[in-house]
Amino acid sequence: MAQQHQRPLTEDDPLDDFTARQITLDGIEKKVYVMGRGPAVIVMTEMPGISPHVARFARWVRDAGFTVYMPSLFGRDGAVPGAEEGIAVFKRACVSAEFRAFAANESSPVTQWLRALARLAHAECGGPGVGAIGMCFTGNFALSMMLEPAMLAPVMCQPSLPMDKPEAMNMAPEELAAVRERLEREDLNVMAYRFEGDRHCRAQRFAAFQQALGHRFVARVLPDSAANTQTPPFFAQVVASPHSVVTAHLIDEAGQPTVAARDEILAFFARRLRPSGAVGG
Repeated sequence: MAQQHQRPLTEDDPLDDFTARQITLDGIEKKVYVMGRGPAVIVMTEMPGISPHVARFARWVRDAGFTVYMPSLFGRDGAVPGAEEGIAVFKRACVSAEFRAFAANESSPVTQWLRALARLAHAECGGPGVGAIGMCFTGNFALSMMLEPAMLAPVMCQPSLPMDKPEAMNMAPEELAAVRERLEREDLNVMAYRFEGDRHCRAQRFAAFQQALGHRFVARVLPDSAANTQTPPFFAQVVASPHSVVTAHLIDEAGQPTVAARDEILAFFARRLRPSGAVGG
């Protein structure tokens, strides 16, 4: 994988190497940051928004040979996650009808827009299909997007919805059943990641997904000792546990479990989305 120019993670990221597009789908307009070449991968930000860490991950996806589509779903794009601002974003998202943050057996309405984005991205980029990664608040969305035939490679990082029921899945039962049937029929898998001691994505949630999806749900649980302890204020003060596997809590050093998780995700995208299966540079 080509080494990207490292931008400071402690300063707001201008995102000036992305093309900012206003995309209207199903009558709803959202800003989407696009960069790269190759098959499409949709990178969905964690709470409280597209941070420098999330942008860094998107650039890693680009460097691996993909076109990144990174929709702005909440928060201030490019901002270092501060505690007070992050809490305000979090509270707004929790009461938003778009996310249904406390719905145990309902899918978030925003997933319909994201499925339309997957269709658009596939039409624009070609290839066998599209990949997607959701993190934290958006973690479940990559699975709901499997209702779109263009979606082939879903990754769930620390899926945190619904907020108040650690064993629930934030998906309508009929949608979950349809996704299970498709995974079996097309021999597809869902990759999922969490830290062992994550307070926001607990073992009960992975157990529920495992029961619902069987061996199609491939779970990776990282030890808490693998989490970076030098994190922005929102993660240090509000999240307050190991949580963000490929962003704020990733330790960017060879041999680290979080880097191994990142590389496994990139290899998963390559295997599903590029006939050669090789990670690009």
